[in-house]
Amino acid sequence: MTKFSDLSLDPKVLKAIEEAGYETPTPIQAGAIPPALEGRDVLGIAQTGTGKTASFTLPMITLLGKGRARARMPRSLVLAPTRELAAQVAENFDTYTKHMKLTKALLIGGVSFKEQEALIDKGVDVLIATPGRLLDHFERGKLLLTGVQIMVVDEADRMLDMGFIPDIERIFSLTPFTRQTLFFSATMAPEIERITNTFLSAPAKVEVARQATASERIAQNVCIFEGAKRDRSGTRKRALLRKLIDAEGESVDNAVIFCNRKSDVDIVSKSLKKYGYDAAPIHGDLDQSQRNRTLDDFREGKIKFLVASDVAARGLDVPSVTHVFNFDVPTHAEDYVHRIGRTGRAGRDGKAVMISEPRDDKNLAAIEALLQKEIPRLENPLADEPEEQTKEPRNSRSKSRSDDRPKAAAEAAPEEQPKRNPRSSKSRKRGGSPADQVAESNKGRGVIVGMGDHMPSFIAMSFDERRAAGL
Repeated sequence: MTKFSDLSLDPKVLKAIEEAGYETPTPIQAGAIPPALEGRDVLGIAQTGTGKTASFTLPMITLLGKGRARARMPRSLVLAPTRELAAQVAENFDTYTKHMKLTKALLIGGVSFKEQEALIDKGVDVLIATPGRLLDHFERGKLLLTGVQIMVVDEADRMLDMGFIPDIERIFSLTPFTRQTLFFSATMAPEIERITNTFLSAPAKVEVARQATASERIAQNVCIFEGAKRDRSGTRKRALLRKLIDAEGESVDNAVIFCNRKSDVDIVSKSLKKYGYDAAPIHGDLDQSQRNRTLDDFREGKIKFLVASDVAARGLDVPSVTHVFNFDVPTHAEDYVHRIGRTGRAGRDGKAVMISEPRDDKNLAAIEALLQKEIPRLENPLADEPEEQTKEPRNSRSKSRSDDRPKAAAEAAPEEQPKRNPRSSKSRKRGGSPADQVAESNKGRGVIVGMGDHMPSFIAMSFDERRAAGL
């Protein structure tokens, strides 16, 4: 069995790896590190949670051990699709460079440009960035990429999904032709393959798993939700989520709950809190500092349930996540693999449960086609419960006016309600207006309420009476 000590890494890097508690490289690490140390381009294809980050950070640190960074000219560049994933890469560099004097800068949105420019001006060995923020600095004239020796593109298929491919191509054109490129992706879509053919030179291809497969350590289930009345569907679906969580019992140490829409992330998070579940939301519309605090609290165990949009599907590295709940079926089959890849990491077992509605049948079929197997069905725990039992507590502000009526009046049937206008009764005592007289003559037919004493008399007439009067 291969060990890290067999991979020709810098002794200082090996010491940091040992202190981090790792001894044996994962298959993607064992396959990618040797050609990367030889200076070759590498094309790595592996499912999420297999250790791709270390497969490029470790050889980069070893190769950058000699040399010195110059102002505004980073020696290496790592591109990541999301802020969270970029931050995760930065943490890996901090872990493995603790015995080396290498500098880094993290360029992501939500952070002051001035702070980032100050780091770049000093010169950095490793620049970790999201494509948009990197190009912002370049267009400001604060950054040059002509000194990049090693370029890494991480989670390339996610870059494709987020529309970053034009930015990636432009960034490639700004770096030297002689650079070394390490390119990693979980899937190989045609567009990704085109880029690798264009920008990689005779790469060493390392594929450690069938494309877009889920770890065998993750137990998967799907619960079919038949829906409910239109105005009750969301409430009942959230009740189903709580039932599925409770069914897992004490095995749920923590969990990530994925929703397709940001608005649903907030709604589901608030609903879980209302029922006593320790939950917090995270999505792209939240301030970066708040997102960082939420992720830190989740990693430290202060939050048990993280309700997330796909912004966290690839940027969350918490090895001990026990469960993933898909509140919504993802619209892209590959996203399902990345979502459930948040559990079953670092050799641990995991559990993934998904809720599927009839409208999701097409997307569910696409996921099962990608996995090349059927996901086992779970019995719906709400199947025998009436909808009234899953009704969420109503907010006091949302109570209808009918709730404020006297109980007797609220419970009375329409035909039992008083049919006479009180104002009309008072008018009759005074002799009555023409409208009151017509209303009295039509007693039993119903009264048009709301026009008062000035109501024209013909409005209260029947059709036959109007015709007889020539109206």
